[in-house]
Amino acid sequence: MIPVELLGIRFAPPSSAPFVVLREFREPNRTVMIYIGEPEALSIQMALAGDVTPRPMTHDLMVNVIEELGAELVRVVVTHVEETTFYAELHLDLDDEVVEISARPSDSLALAARTGCPVYVAEEVLDDAGLLEVAEEDADTTEPPSEEVVEEFRQFIDSVSPEDFGPRT
Repeated sequence: MIPVELLGIRFAPPSSAPFVVLREFREPNRTVMIYIGEPEALSIQMALAGDVTPRPMTHDLMVNVIEELGAELVRVVVTHVEETTFYAELHLDLDDEVVEISARPSDSLALAARTGCPVYVAEEVLDDAGLLEVAEEDADTTEPPSEEVVEEFRQFIDSVSPEDFGPRT
């Protein structure tokens, strides 16, 4: 398990679909982006901002239930990914025994944002779905394409037609 930081919620253009961003603390600082639902995105954003509602929202209620039962959320783990679906577990300490409960990553992270418990991602998930960040100083070091490459691309664009790509279905 690799410790990660919950960086926040971002929105993918053009649909504005929300996703949560997790980044490992150690090098190489891979990030994992997990698409989530809008209610969960709002819940995570509110928790990260420290916003408190007059009445408990669903994730606040869950934290209250865990505490009233004498348990403590000790960690959240993103355990694996199948195609584009991520899976997570809540690890609760109940009477000095750790109980693992399967949960959606979005709900798990909403709880972690409220309790401050650590978040981990299985190394296999980071290997499969982790993206390396490009340092800003490295981002602009590529040279522009040569004039020859640009001219070749222009010729390709001028010669291609929609029929070249086959019938539309």
